[in-house]
Amino acid sequence: MKNSELRGLSIDELANKLAMEKEVYGKLTFAHAITPIENPMKIRAARKLIARLETEMRAKQLIK
Repeated sequence: MKNSELRGLSIDELANKLAMEKEVYGKLTFAHAITPIENPMKIRAARKLIARLETEMRAKQLIK
């Protein structure tokens, strides 16, 4: 998801997307701990997406 797409979302949509991505990240790390996953870069990408979501959410909260 691109930053321009994130800017178009509301705070509630960002919160829902953030919760979903945190769940995906948790599943990825758990799966990687048990058996190494095929592409471990997915973990890094998920972590960065979570950070971008949190950053955009905080920016929108400060504007309000």
